[in-house]
Amino acid sequence: MKKIAFIGLGTMGTPMAKRLLKFGCKVNIFDISKEAQSKFTEENVIVSKSPEDACSEVDFCITMLPRSEDVYEAILGPNGAINSLKRKSLVIEMSTIYPETTKDIYNKLGSKDIHMIDAPVGRTPREAISGELLIIAGGNKENIRKAQPILKLMGNEIIHVGEICSGINMKLVNNYMSMVGMVMTAETILFAKKVGVDVDKAVNILQGTAAGKGQINVNFPKKVLAGDITPDFPLSMGLKDISLALKLGEKNKLPLNLGRISKEYFALAKKFKRESQDCTAMLHLIEEINNMKK
Repeated sequence: MKKIAFIGLGTMGTPMAKRLLKFGCKVNIFDISKEAQSKFTEENVIVSKSPEDACSEVDFCITMLPRSEDVYEAILGPNGAINSLKRKSLVIEMSTIYPETTKDIYNKLGSKDIHMIDAPVGRTPREAISGELLIIAGGNKENIRKAQPILKLMGNEIIHVGEICSGINMKLVNNYMSMVGMVMTAETILFAKKVGVDVDKAVNILQGTAAGKGQINVNFPKKVLAGDITPDFPLSMGLKDISLALKLGEKNKLPLNLGRISKEYFALAKKFKRESQDCTAMLHLIEEINNMKK
């Protein structure tokens, strides 16, 4: 029976810890909320007084906390896990935090011969309950291998991205796209509503277009990421269309803020001699603007 400390019993942490208990792991739990801890009545659970207490004699420590400072305190604080973790034990850090915090904790644990991977999760509490989380892992192969049996109890898709911090880096890349997409989707629905289009019909139409399905699924893989920037739809036409949309939004007194920023990029295509290239060549254009081209 694996002996695990689980620190952080929030919306995601609680069902994740419950999965470990369901499959016979012995789990020492800790959360600053006594109410959160009171939800655990399983025979193979021990309620701990602190992260240090929870990590006494365990082989694995999982942290699933809201903020960078919470993780730092739980692992490195005065009553932190580092004070009781055994040599060669493994910390599995699953929170969404700043990568520099992850790296700092990794280095400090390493100085005491304590191992660590970062393994943030994707999906929702529903998948946490069913054990169908996406787990995006960073760390050396041996530590990932050691963590696999535990990770498989919580997720059905485990992707090893690379070395330490690559998991949280990828999680933040994903969340960036997701949160910007939230704003874009909200602006788009309001735009349709403002110009008199029925919202249900607009959503139905958008779900069948490249715009609604997402460029990462539709055009980027078959065009620029495949090395093809011959124009299916050139950047110059993209500039024309986004200009028309912004003009319509302005007429209807709706500030399309993401659209205005996007137009600035399309307008730069001519300066960089890319106006005749496919719209997906926006990738190369932004690389050039930021001096990222090799």
